[in-house]
Amino acid sequence: MASAAARIVDTIDARPAFTQADADALNARFEGVEAGEMLATLFAEEELGEVALVSSFGTEAAVLLHLVAQADPRVPVVFVDTLKMFDETLAYREQLIDQFGIENASVVTPDLDVLAAKDENGLRWSYDPDGCCEIRKVEPLKRAKAGLDAWISGRKAFQSVTRQNLPRFEIEDGRLKINPLGDWTKDDLEEYFEAHALPRHPLEEQGYLSVGCAPCTSKVKPGEDPRAGRWRGWDKTECGIHTPVSGEDNDEANQPVF
Repeated sequence: MASAAARIVDTIDARPAFTQADADALNARFEGVEAGEMLATLFAEEELGEVALVSSFGTEAAVLLHLVAQADPRVPVVFVDTLKMFDETLAYREQLIDQFGIENASVVTPDLDVLAAKDENGLRWSYDPDGCCEIRKVEPLKRAKAGLDAWISGRKAFQSVTRQNLPRFEIEDGRLKINPLGDWTKDDLEEYFEAHALPRHPLEEQGYLSVGCAPCTSKVKPGEDPRAGRWRGWDKTECGIHTPVSGEDNDEANQPVF
């Protein structure tokens, strides 16, 4: 009869894949290192675990997509299709995936049962944009990130006052969040577009400097914040992927008033 000490007890390691100390160490290690070199090093070392790039395929997305594809075209690229996207964005996504040789692109969409229950007529964006973002963007991306240890974001500090002091590495829900372009300026992006002859989002030349869902995106006027065309007229600057939104928890209070 085997002794109790000989038994192997299964345990579940519930510790997060990364901690703030890990993020701090990475920020120190890669300070001043060019984004492309940093990404190539991280991918080659294979210490990120399961990692993916989350891309909106918006007006600036081609830069990060190109950097990641150049470093390793096998890195997964996730796109959240809210089912309210511009047709131009969907076409642009196909163009960039093909041109950059991205090998592992996927699309995540809202839960149709949730849409039927919470946005049956598809107009929730018009009276509760936070709640709309929650069910069409935040929840689908949460599902897509469920198996990830780290994810790559296209956020940049210059885009709005809510994104200032953006580190390259941060911790979010126990995952490592990587912002390779956090310290890039608009001029840096423009120079990269030109240097690599990257295709532009077809709506940019019409004045759409930041492109999200079609109903909640408008043209940006001269001198405005680049993200001023998102949710114009609402006290809202983020979709909730990077900051929490409150609409989903308050369905009754956010019903339309006619």
